[in-house]
Amino acid sequence: MRAFDVRVLTAVNEVRPEDWDGLLSPRSTPFMRHAWLHALERSASVSARAGWDPRHLTLWRGSRLIAAAPAWLKDDSDGDFSRDWDLAASLSRGRIAYYPKLALTVPFTPCTGERILVTAGEDRADCTARIIDAARRLCAAEAYPTWQVLFPDEVGARELEQAGMALRVSWQFHWRNEGYRSIDDFLGRFNSKRRHMLRREMAAPAEQGIAIRTIRGEELRRDPARWAKAAHALHRSTVDKLMWGRRWLNEKFYLAAFAGMPDAVEVVGAFRGGELIAGAFNVASPTRLYGRYWGCFEEHPFLHFNVCYYHSIADCIARNLQVFEGGAGGEHKLPRGFLPALTYSAHGFTDAKLDRAVREHLARETPARAASVERSMRESPIFKAAS
Repeated sequence: MRAFDVRVLTAVNEVRPEDWDGLLSPRSTPFMRHAWLHALERSASVSARAGWDPRHLTLWRGSRLIAAAPAWLKDDSDGDFSRDWDLAASLSRGRIAYYPKLALTVPFTPCTGERILVTAGEDRADCTARIIDAARRLCAAEAYPTWQVLFPDEVGARELEQAGMALRVSWQFHWRNEGYRSIDDFLGRFNSKRRHMLRREMAAPAEQGIAIRTIRGEELRRDPARWAKAAHALHRSTVDKLMWGRRWLNEKFYLAAFAGMPDAVEVVGAFRGGELIAGAFNVASPTRLYGRYWGCFEEHPFLHFNVCYYHSIADCIARNLQVFEGGAGGEHKLPRGFLPALTYSAHGFTDAKLDRAVREHLARETPARAASVERSMRESPIFKAAS
């Protein structure tokens, strides 16, 4: 059997799409597809100039790709949703360097899933360990003090822990399909007062003369450029209104993503008088829906909740999707039927002092975060109704 060969790539397009996508499994999100990653790089939304310098880690046996992890050299944590500014600030006060870091992740995408792809039939634990060792060696050779894997699923997180990395836990709010037959079935989980509030919010668009529907499938394939431009314009309209808004993704990205994977991208459109006035850009897998970006040209009461949450919850029930990840953060999701879900990151360090300091911090932090998740679960109106 030929030995493994580790290669560090500076563009995902150095691998043929069919070879990269041949590593995908049912645990993989659409964001790990070659088309998505290539759209990020081709559009220059992700580049060294944008703060994301590609260092993709790949494992080969001869000419055959065995495993891969998209990875990026970063001088900060902007756009990776790692929420590690506290670690960096604390260590800097002790004059311990935290940056630059190597991030094994998908840029701007806090969605849980596989972060190390391994072809079927190979030893996952062994390939994972080899990829992580490649990250360690790269960081040592180029003097990066930190490497991390962001938003692995729980199985992947445990694999990374076995490979010697330190785990950090956080949480988001996800909607879960509990076998609902209809939106009324879902609303039946709430008490009368909360159910009345949700019905009132859900009724608002029709009262305002607004119709909401999802554009996907054949309708999207007929004119992907139109919907790509609409998704970008909506996102930019909202980002530009925010003091902290960032234009991470440009129109070229949307055009490439909609052209490259029309089977996975969707637009939830809100129309008034036939004109698009608001919308959300979503991505779907066979089992999950991922809410990505929202935007509006007109402001209307409860429109955000309907476009971003209620319409897609009903859609998930109709399509029998199991989980709806509505994006990072958002305590306002809890009273609308979203429940806390653990997320993970895994951290490695070239300096033993840095490694020890972070592990000591995580030993104190993890129980506190677990308690916060339990408290949020108890405060959920769904949990209360079932108690």
